[in-house]
Amino acid sequence: MRWEGISEFVCVAEYGSFTRAAKALGISTAQVSRQISALEERLKIKLLYRTTRKVSLTEEGRVFYEHCRSVLDGLNAAEQAVSNLQSKPQGRIKLTAPVTYGEQQLLPLINDFMMQYREIEVTAFLSNQQIDLVEGGYDLAIRIGKLRDSTMMAKKLSLRTNFVCATPAYLNQYGVPRTLDDLSQHNCLLGTRDYWHFVEDGTEKNLRVSGTIQCNSGYSLVDAALKGLGIVQLPDYYVQKHLASGALVSLLDDYREPKESIWALYPHNRQLSPKIRLLVDYLAERLV
Repeated sequence: MRWEGISEFVCVAEYGSFTRAAKALGISTAQVSRQISALEERLKIKLLYRTTRKVSLTEEGRVFYEHCRSVLDGLNAAEQAVSNLQSKPQGRIKLTAPVTYGEQQLLPLINDFMMQYREIEVTAFLSNQQIDLVEGGYDLAIRIGKLRDSTMMAKKLSLRTNFVCATPAYLNQYGVPRTLDDLSQHNCLLGTRDYWHFVEDGTEKNLRVSGTIQCNSGYSLVDAALKGLGIVQLPDYYVQKHLASGALVSLLDDYREPKESIWALYPHNRQLSPKIRLLVDYLAERLV
């Protein structure tokens, strides 16, 4: 009796919907509702606020959810530990990642991973949009920078650095910017935003810049910078080889913002899957 309604309650808490929880559990919405009502009656506690538009946890429900989630995770871990003794990682992994980072850094490693683990299949969707993992049925997301969704589990995979750079020829012609104010005298090649990130006197700041080119393709911006059309700010994986060869020169290093973290993000209810853990660990060991 003490287990009845627990899985249904946790699922509703995580999906925020009776209908979506029922679909995930493979049962009817009415059955989910009955089980949770019976659970609340047994506990003599209201666990959920229900309206026609949304479902949310009460204060007591939030406390109960945290404990139930831990119990279910422990049960899943026990089942998985036994299963792992007689099986190897297999099945499909559905993941999403930013477009350029996915193309340049991630997917080549995933291809190597799949050569090693032939029983695993991967569906990858590259997008710069913040996709809802639960709603989209994703097992894993690769995200860069500060995380917004605290309901997900996260593991840091690597770090990235943004560089401001230009060609020696451009700098010989227009001068080398020594301070952030100097950028107002230069042609700044823009991405999707009209500001760049810096740190000045220990404080992070967004500096509005301007130029004759704005494009949502990092490759195009690198090409423009290499042709001497202006100064660019881009992540290391766009410009590292050009900095190493001397084709581009790093600028304003004293104002460089802190390195951004690159994360593997995954829903609570999939954190113990062996194939997910295997892929995440594989990426963490090889991403630099």
